[in-house]
Amino acid sequence: MVTGQGSIPDDVIESVLAKNDIVDTVSKYVQLTKQGKYMKGLCPFHSEKTPSFTVTPERQIFYCYGCGKGGNAIKFRMEMEGFSFPEAVRAMAEESDISLPEGQGYQMAPRNPEKELLYDAYELSAKLYHFLLKNTQHGQDAVSYLRSRGFNDKIIEQFGIGFAPDRWDTMVQFLGKREFDLKEMEKGGLLSARQERDGYVDKFRNRIMFPIHDRNGRVIAFAGRILGEGQPKYLNSPESLLFNKSRTLYNLHQAKASIRKLRQIVLCEGYGDVIATWEAGYQNVVATMGTSLTEQQIAIMKSMAEEVIVSYDGDKAGLQAAMKVLPMLEGAGLRVRIALMGDGMDPDEYYRKYGLERYHHVMNSAVSSTKFKLIYLKKNHILLEEHGKIAYTKEALPIIAELSSSTEREVYLRELSTELHLSYESLKQDCNLLRQSMQKKEEQGDIPEKRWNNGRHKKGQAAAPTLLPAYHAAERRLLSLMLQDGEAARYVDEHLGEAFNIEDHAAIAAYLYAYYAQGKPPDPSRFMSSLHDDRLEKTVSSISMMENPMEWNVQVLDDCIREVLKYPRQKQIDEKKEEMMKAERSGDFLRAAQIASEIIALERQ
Repeated sequence: MVTGQGSIPDDVIESVLAKNDIVDTVSKYVQLTKQGKYMKGLCPFHSEKTPSFTVTPERQIFYCYGCGKGGNAIKFRMEMEGFSFPEAVRAMAEESDISLPEGQGYQMAPRNPEKELLYDAYELSAKLYHFLLKNTQHGQDAVSYLRSRGFNDKIIEQFGIGFAPDRWDTMVQFLGKREFDLKEMEKGGLLSARQERDGYVDKFRNRIMFPIHDRNGRVIAFAGRILGEGQPKYLNSPESLLFNKSRTLYNLHQAKASIRKLRQIVLCEGYGDVIATWEAGYQNVVATMGTSLTEQQIAIMKSMAEEVIVSYDGDKAGLQAAMKVLPMLEGAGLRVRIALMGDGMDPDEYYRKYGLERYHHVMNSAVSSTKFKLIYLKKNHILLEEHGKIAYTKEALPIIAELSSSTEREVYLRELSTELHLSYESLKQDCNLLRQSMQKKEEQGDIPEKRWNNGRHKKGQAAAPTLLPAYHAAERRLLSLMLQDGEAARYVDEHLGEAFNIEDHAAIAAYLYAYYAQGKPPDPSRFMSSLHDDRLEKTVSSISMMENPMEWNVQVLDDCIREVLKYPRQKQIDEKKEEMMKAERSGDFLRAAQIASEIIALERQ
């Protein structure tokens, strides 16, 4: 059987591409608008004000004229979520109910020995920490602490919680006896190098250990909470070959089935909050592990859900954090509600203190983002005083004015009117004036009301198009015609072969000849899946966007081939002319005359 990347059978890759339309795939992350036969939007990979990100439904590819990223639906998921090719295929196959024929003589992923060793080391380490917690004297204080926090045995098992003893060499000895390379284990974040002399010590000591998994359930890192007093309270594994915190959501591996079913995510900040929320019956809960929410994490959420319930701490810092993530989540097209924990508590504390029924009430009463913004602003003003009312009204009206729904605006304006004992009509008039002013100032983008990545920085803006040399343009046109038609590819193979001047073009041509030799039909998206090079995929995406007539003739191909073949001779003539000038300058006129004859012969050719 002919196989694709990572020894995945071609029929699996083709099924994944067939069931994952490029427009549907991209639309989960990017708001697209139709422009002729293309779909356009703001690029999710770099900041821009004018949309240069283009999707071609006919060819099932995407390409950004600003940053140059391009490919098919599989490549898009790889770029958005940090997947390897096999990981993207597996995820998309699972989502599309495509069976993966496990155990039929191929591996879903090309083995990276360094990564595989780290996976093994983390898996074994998680089991050791869990064993030490449950079955040894070392873990008894940790178990007592967890039970005092309301963690029962079922939850400890469910989340694989463990304990790292207050010793320097537990993990060093454990990994060393199993012949793991300790230097690699230090690079992978399980050990630390000694400061004063050679050797290694345990990274985690006297800490309750929370394993962090990737979305497929493999342990890739740890978070260790100190037992007792000390700093830092939480210690996370450093980033490694396996762990990228910007692209990781804690508990996603267990929550993803529920998230897809409900199309909703509960978003927390910490491990304890996730565990308490899970215990309360919300199995669609994930966390950012105490770090700021990233665009990569939002992209992952957007691909799986339509709504996010933000369940952050109820103190001032938690409310500020919720305010910060609101525009990011809404800008990505997600509906957002906020669960308001009372008494300044975090979700874990609130659940442990008030119990299941009251916790459910808080979650079910999660407020809209507009309502939350108004509540947040209100805390900064004394509404019993006249100037407090005026100041609050001035801050509240712009929030209401930016709502696109007139019904929603009316609801909030009437609430404001009742709350502040102000005329509804006067509030409505001020709100309408604000809307007019805001619309005038609004910068034009493809999604004016959601300019989440407009102008975040100036890098990556689309450059003015440059005029390509004739041979370069001819090579691109040949490849474009070859992508559209197997007969054109066969003609170019016979008359030019791999004699392209640009190395990447020669490589793409060679892949195309092999692709058509297998009897496959013209299909840029399918062809890209046979490539093994990110740079070549981008080049193919760019070339596929060229406007070419679907009909071609031999004359067009011959003209391009002639231009391609002419370039090396012209380059040789230019070099000879330079050589002749050097000979003349040095007074070697006999040599200059010989070179002049060679130039004439080359020009005749």
